[in-house]
Amino acid sequence: MFTKQGPTVRELAVQALSSTERGYDLLAPKFDETPYRTPDRVLDAVTRAVRELGPFDTGLDVCCGTGAGVGVLRQLCRERAVGVDFSAGMLAEARGAFPPGSEGPAVHWVRADARSLPFAPAFDLALSFGAFGHFLPAERFGLFAEVYGSLRPGGQFVFPLGAPPPVGSRAYWSLFGFDAAMRVRNALWRPRFVMYYRTFRLGDVLEDLTQAGFVVRLLPLTELGLRPDGSPRARLVVATREGRGAGGF
Repeated sequence: MFTKQGPTVRELAVQALSSTERGYDLLAPKFDETPYRTPDRVLDAVTRAVRELGPFDTGLDVCCGTGAGVGVLRQLCRERAVGVDFSAGMLAEARGAFPPGSEGPAVHWVRADARSLPFAPAFDLALSFGAFGHFLPAERFGLFAEVYGSLRPGGQFVFPLGAPPPVGSRAYWSLFGFDAAMRVRNALWRPRFVMYYRTFRLGDVLEDLTQAGFVVRLLPLTELGLRPDGSPRARLVVATREGRGAGGF
């Protein structure tokens, strides 16, 4: 699960007892050596699927972390890619991964809370990888509304969403146990560290996206595999802000 260059058990314990923001500041230098980084095969599958939805001039990586999603945007956007995150530590690592002067579209980094994005309707494309477990269900609509407000009319918000593991499987009980432990931790300890795996359910997500104003469709990411019943193991959620127009950043 972790490489030798990844965090030690002690470091993980310290991070887990910190706030969400502080925990990621501490984890940032070794984040890419953990299983928490989105795998390249997922990034590549999303890149290929989203390329068919373009072209795009400007892109936003919501909760960009160390910049994996910005790497995707640099392959898809012609003019500018922006990463936004609330962790100064994660942004520092992202800046190091994409130094000024690199080929491709211009890259900018913004420190901000995704629940209060500081952008006008400026982007053709927004995406996010692996961040939604850090938002409580009651915060989800507000998050989606912020992304909606950052997109130009006709802009698209995309993210992969895996199918839930079968009830009773090892993966099911692993995620159930993690969320239960996190709830106990947050009930007994402050500051809270918000990270849950089982609160981002497809039906609820679609409802909140629709209420935020998006028109939503699902695309199968079949290259990530199929379940025994033939359904895809992951889908790409494509949420579109309808209409056409222009904005500025």
